[in-house]
Formats: sequence, structure tokens, C-alpha cells
Amino acid sequence: MTRVRRLSIGSILLCCAFSIASGVALNRSSSGGAMNFRAVYYGARCLIRHTDPYSPTEFLRVYREESGEFPQDPGKASLFLRAVPICVNLPTTLLLVTPFAWLSWGSAQLLWLGLIAVVFTGAALFAWDLAADDAPKVSVVLMCLLAANSQVLFIVGNTAAFAVGLCVAAVWCFAKDRFALAGVACLAISLAMKPHDSGFVWLYFLLAGGAYRKRAMQSLMLTAVFVVPAVLWVSAIAPHWRHELQTNLAETSMRGDISDPGPDNASRRGSADILINLQTVISVFYDEPRVYNIISYLICGSLLALWSLKTFRSEAPQAHMGLALATIAALSMLPTYHRPYDAKLLMLSVPGCAWLWSRGGLAGRMALAFTTAAVLATGDIPLAILTRIFSQVDIHSMSLAEKALAIPMLRPAPVALLILAAFFLWQYLQRTRAAEADADRAVREQARVS
Repeated sequence: MTRVRRLSIGSILLCCAFSIASGVALNRSSSGGAMNFRAVYYGARCLIRHTDPYSPTEFLRVYREESGEFPQDPGKASLFLRAVPICVNLPTTLLLVTPFAWLSWGSAQLLWLGLIAVVFTGAALFAWDLAADDAPKVSVVLMCLLAANSQVLFIVGNTAAFAVGLCVAAVWCFAKDRFALAGVACLAISLAMKPHDSGFVWLYFLLAGGAYRKRAMQSLMLTAVFVVPAVLWVSAIAPHWRHELQTNLAETSMRGDISDPGPDNASRRGSADILINLQTVISVFYDEPRVYNIISYLICGSLLALWSLKTFRSEAPQAHMGLALATIAALSMLPTYHRPYDAKLLMLSVPGCAWLWSRGGLAGRMALAFTTAAVLATGDIPLAILTRIFSQVDIHSMSLAEKALAIPMLRPAPVALLILAAFFLWQYLQRTRAAEADADRAVREQARVS
């Protein structure tokens, strides 16, 4: 191992340790900490006690009997009551968390956060390893920026840490053609936990064909192994869970609630834990779900269609895997509900950025600029600072021109993600087209010579 490589690994480990230590400290300093893990832990506890986890009344009854710990701050208590007892987790997520739910809350939380630290740190090293050969300095700087701005994962204990971390590990296994079955297991667990985080990454391997399609199908079959017993178990305890889950999702997405993409979202008031999907930008101009959802789906759907078509038709998709995954890592965050901790999937944009940087020119510099902007715009510390500065801004009183000028500061994450996705898609289409043209030219030349 070279000295540069040792220093790079040490720097990434140090930045991960900073996020872990500061995140856990903030978690411990407030009652009702690890809010997201509480939701899934006590949801699993409900199932163990044969109680419906998707009924807020039943959930709260179990929670009060076993814990009864609520935030003391009235504002945080209100968010807590909207985020924890209103279960929006899939049955597969509850099933996978059940082993933790057999432990006491203190032991389960300690083990959960410890595993998050291991998975997150491992993912950061895997992503860096995919990029280091092309641009060692650029890749370590980007990974350090991302790793040092991931405190919320350890404050709320969200399952995104596992979904993203295991997805990145699977990509490393498939790209390096090592520990393939471990990669299949990682991707299957990621899909079972949060399919809207890793689903498009799985789609890449399905469309890429060959051995990659085989791994994608193996992952899907293994995911079904989790889905079937989870659905059967939950259905036996809560026969109407599908309707209740839909109701819970609709309630938390109502105007002013914690998952409302509009400007009245309750979690925007003094919190960095905000939504980053594209609807949050469009709703600033027209706060009507039918409008901002359709526009978001049209934009994201168009980009996804171009990306999918090129990946499916490409004769050698693995040659530009970095660009394809960089595109889809950013694009995955935009069409549906996502928060900044989900955007740690941008780890998969680092190899594509490093590849372009190693080629030099304007495209390399643009890749570095846009990737850095996206990492910072979804980073916990920058978002916390911006939230504090703009938390009292009244969007409703702004003119259309003022809103347009303020959007990069009020909604930096989705803006940066859209720019990054569009840029990498442009490079992906352009580079694959050029490579295919060169291959055709070489074949014609060889035929002419022979």
C-alpha cells in the first residue's frame, strides 16, 4: 500500500469518525433521540406483541407502555408525534429490524448505531476505492467532504444508512467482480429496506445485461425471500395494513406536515432534516400537488428514459459504468420523497467524477464543480447553516422573480442534484456515442484492410 493510499484511507476514516462522534453526541444530548430508529424499532415491537404497527393509536399505546420518552421541547415533540407513531415503514423493513426489537431499547440503539458506523465507513472506503485509480486526490477530497457532513444519520438512526451503504458495497462487488454473492445479498437487503434509494441502481445492472443482469435477478429473487414472509406476517397481525400505510403516507404528506414538499412543511422550521426531491423546488412557484408532481415526473421521467435507453442499447455498458451510476445516484433523489441522509448515495457519483477529471479538459472541471456543489448542498452542516439563516424567510410574500433568484439558497439540494444528474447524463450519452462510433470505425477499417 502506497503512502498516498494510506493517507487517503486515514483521512476518510477521520472524517467518518467526526460525523459519528458529533452525530452520536447530538443524539445523546436530547430526549427522543434516534427518532427514525425509534419508529422502526417500536414498529417491530408492535408486531412482536401482535399489535398493528400501522395504527397510530396502537403504536402509541405500545410506545408509552415500553418507553414513554418524548422530547421536552414543544416544537420537537410535535415533530416527534408526526414522525414516530405514524408508521410509514415497509413490512420488509420491520422484519429486518425485528432481531434488534428483541433487545432492550438501549442495547438495540447502541448496536444499531454501531452497525451504521461500520456500514457507512465501509461504503465510503468502497466508493473511494472505485475512484482512486483515476483521480486519487479528487476522490479523497470528495469522499472526505461527504463523510464529514453525515451527522444526521447518527442523530436519527435512519435505515438509509444501511440501504445506501449496502448498495454501494454491492456496486463495488459487481464492478470489481469480487465476492459477487455478498454483493447480491447487500443489494437485496438494500432493496428490501428502502427500494426508492437503491432501486435505480438495481435497474442499471438489469439493463446492462450479461453478468450484471444475472446479479440483478439474483438480488431480486433474494429480496422476494424477505418480502413474502414479511407481508404474510404483517397481514396476519394487521389485515388492513396496506390501506393504513397509504393513509399514513397521505397524512404525513398533507399541507404543512413533515413530508409535505411545499414551503409550509413543518420540518423546515429550524431543522436540517428536510426534503430534497424536485417537488420542493416547483412547489415554491405553485404549491399544488397535481402540478408539482406532474412537472417533477415529466422532468425526471425524461432523463430516466434517456439514461435507460442508452444503458440498454450500449454494447459495452461497463466501460462507462461510472458515468451511468453518477447520473442515477443524483437522479434517484429527485422524483420521490427523499431527505439529505438518502443523498449519501452520491458516493456513487465520485467514481464518475474522478474518471472525467482524469481525462482533463472542461468536462473534468465541470464534473468536480458540480459534484462538490451537490455533496455540499446535501451535507448536514451546510444545510443546518442555511436552514438557520433562511428559516424565517416568508416565501409566500416573494414575487416570482424573487423566488427564482432565491431558489439556489432556499432549495440548494434539489437544484444541485438536478444539475448534476443532467450533466452526467450528457457526458454519459456523449461518451458512449463516441466510443461506439470509434468501435464501428475500427471494425470498418479492419474489414477494409482484410
